Formats: sequence, C-alpha cells, structure tokens
Amino acid sequence: MHPRATTVVTVKRHLMHPALPMAKRHFSLVTHGFVVLGLWAGLADAQSTVNGQVSIAERPGGRTDDLANVVVYLEPTGPRPKPGSAAAVVTLQGRQFSPRIRVVTAGSTVAFTNQDAFNHNVFSKATHGPFDTQSYGRGKAREHVFRAPGVYPIYCNVHPRMTGYVIAVSTPYHAQAGADGRFTIADVPPGSYRMTIWHDRAAPQSATITVDAGGAAGLRYQLDARTYHFVQHKNKFGRDYTSGGDVY
Repeated sequence: MHPRATTVVTVKRHLMHPALPMAKRHFSLVTHGFVVLGLWAGLADAQSTVNGQVSIAERPGGRTDDLANVVVYLEPTGPRPKPGSAAAVVTLQGRQFSPRIRVVTAGSTVAFTNQDAFNHNVFSKATHGPFDTQSYGRGKAREHVFRAPGVYPIYCNVHPRMTGYVIAVSTPYHAQAGADGRFTIADVPPGSYRMTIWHDRAAPQSATITVDAGGAAGLRYQLDARTYHFVQHKNKFGRDYTSGGDVY
C-alpha cells in the first residue's frame, strides 16, 4: 500500500505582517509542488468602478427633469454573491414619498415614517409582494420586508397623488443616477454582467457588459419615454378614489 498523500501548506509569514490591512495580506500556498497565489479576504484589490450616463427621449417639446429616478444595477452572469439585507427609510412628508425611488437589496426592511400632521396608509399591489400598512398618524412608522426582488409601486390610500417605488434587487452592485443622469457603481469585481437600466416612465433596458480590472467607464444609454402617459392608480380596494383631491 502506498502511504497516504500529504498536502503541505506553507504561509509566507513576511507577507502577513500584522500592520497590513486584512485585504492587503497576501499569502502563498504550496501544495504538491504547485504555488497558488491569492489575497487574504478575497478579491478586494481586484474590484473596479462602473460609470456612465443615462438620457431619456421625450416627446417633441418635452423636457426631462427626473433623471434622478434612474436606477442601474449589475447582475453577474456567473455565480452571484448573496447581497446582505439592510434597513432603509422612506419619509412621508408634504403628501410625498421621500425619496420617491428607494433601491434596496432583496430581504431589506423599509420603514415608512409619517412626518405629516395627518394619517397615511401605504400600500402596494405588486404581485411578488403586496402589502398594506393600514392607516397611521404623525410620528409613527410602519415597516415592510421586501423579500422578493422586483419593482414595487407604492401608494397612499388616503392621498391619490402620492406615488413612489421601492426597487428590490438581488445584487449588491446598484446605483441611482444623479440629476444629470450620471451614475457610478463602485467595488465591482471584474467579470461579465447583465446591466439593467430602469425608470418609471420608460421600458427598462438591459445589456451585457464586461468589467475588467480597470472598470468600465463612459457607458451611455438612452431610455424612451415618448409613449408614456400618466394613468391614475386605484385605491387599495381596486376602486377609484372617492375624492378628486387629497383627503386629510
């Protein structure tokens, strides 16, 4: 019988100096004569930045003033890291959701905090996760866990003009554009990704991009809102609001 093979692992201690940050501590593994080089704590040094700008095509004479509502996210085409959940807040103030668009990772909890002097009732009819906070007053909050990824239109059952969105994504690589449509997604490992660009007035776009060690810069995309028409949503019972204006 042959003796059982033994794997020898040698750590080069001079590269593991305690003064170095964990992400900088390189190590070498010697196994059966092969040397495998790696990074302590993963691929922190290999992460890159993806940036670009989104514009929106409008009907003749139209003007875009809501580019900050653009959401961009990257989903790896290969193995996907499991994003951590988080806590987020949407404030109800002045009969508005603030921010109007909130991006979270799936599994995150969003607190809807009422800062108005009157009641609100937040609800969504999204098929992948409908919810209803019921009515609550000033200074109080109601929470909801957005377990499934997807777009959640949110409304108030008291105030028909209140509209907003929670976008739950299954990736840690996401961003919301600035007022000029520019976006930056940091800490993206090199690889192939499916990029999705979303806006509430246009059909979403998607593209496959490759991120190398230098990142991906200067990306340009245009969404098309020329066929958009506002449609008043129904209340949480699926009926028209009983008042044409806001109810206090």
